[in-house]
Amino acid sequence: MRSRRAGRRYPPAVHATRAVLHLDRLARNLALLRELAGGRPVWPAIKANAYGHGALPVARALVAAGCEALCLARAEEAAELAESGVRARFLLMAPALPDASDLVASHGFEPAVCTREAVDALARAAERAGRRLDVHVKVDTGMGRAGIRPDELPAFLAHCAAQPALRVRGIMSHFPRADEGDVAFSEAQIRAFAAACEDARRGCASAPLRHMANSAALFALPASRFDAVRPGIALYGLAPGPKLASPRVAELAPVLEWTTRVAFLKEVPAGTGLSYGHDFRTTRPSLVATLPVGYGDGLRRALSGRIHVLVGGVPCPQVGRVTMDQILVDVTALRGRVALGDPAVLLGRQGEAEIRVEAWADLLGTIPYEVLTGIASRVPRVALDEAGAPPGP
Repeated sequence: MRSRRAGRRYPPAVHATRAVLHLDRLARNLALLRELAGGRPVWPAIKANAYGHGALPVARALVAAGCEALCLARAEEAAELAESGVRARFLLMAPALPDASDLVASHGFEPAVCTREAVDALARAAERAGRRLDVHVKVDTGMGRAGIRPDELPAFLAHCAAQPALRVRGIMSHFPRADEGDVAFSEAQIRAFAAACEDARRGCASAPLRHMANSAALFALPASRFDAVRPGIALYGLAPGPKLASPRVAELAPVLEWTTRVAFLKEVPAGTGLSYGHDFRTTRPSLVATLPVGYGDGLRRALSGRIHVLVGGVPCPQVGRVTMDQILVDVTALRGRVALGDPAVLLGRQGEAEIRVEAWADLLGTIPYEVLTGIASRVPRVALDEAGAPPGP
């Protein structure tokens, strides 16, 4: 196995702490989402470094699996992938300021638009680039963020149509509450979006694609699937929310495992203070392992003394404060069975035991998205195929 990062290769020993991506699980999750989409195109969301998983290896795997379009938030994210050789359509879901128009046009990205200023700037940039640019009109049906009102859609489409350098490829919207058990608000959004699109598309020579469904809607709201779907968190094997009724959510498999190795072992007597502040003191003679991972890697300090780490398939308590680069783990239960260099699992499975990111999120009072996107860039993402080896270039 070799680590691949920014085009350079290192032997495994260089990186004791890694985020391991199981591409076979990614493929299985994608297959499930395609089944739910019923033949409609699946445009995976890989914004924020593929939800912390590593945008480049994920993008390469998705394109190899036949995904023709990938969804990101910002032009810079898409540019990094395009310049790394990823060949796909890139849909930019967060409306950009006019200043980004030249970058968008030079690469032929497909931006979401919801202001006339952005439309005009993109049209000028497309003319300078000598190309016709596809755009997606963003309609706010209840999210409350960027987007035009449904009743503004016909006039906005007409303004876009007046720009010869632009083509409206899609009309899009987004759900704020599709992951809830009560879907009444989401169903009202679907009706509003469908009605707005029906009225607006009557005057279009080429009807734009309608897309609205995120992961939660793909499982729970069949009427939201329209002409294409944009799943995110489910692609990475996590449930979009705890209240979804669909039993098929259980078929998802987490793609990422966060692993490290035992860097030091020490026997300490009872009453020994550990880590900064000595918030924790041993109550018995203990064997303590040092692991080379800390809040500088994205392991939140607020988790200090609240989590377990898998060593030898055994959940071992993390003790003392999480520091920037290291944590301490009580491995007394493994005395005589643990050695320098042994693998340790922060998130994922080892033997019969598993630690889920949802458990960390609950402890932090947040959601798995935030935990995963918080894994720092200095943690290399190592992609493995079904055979447990890095995929080919």
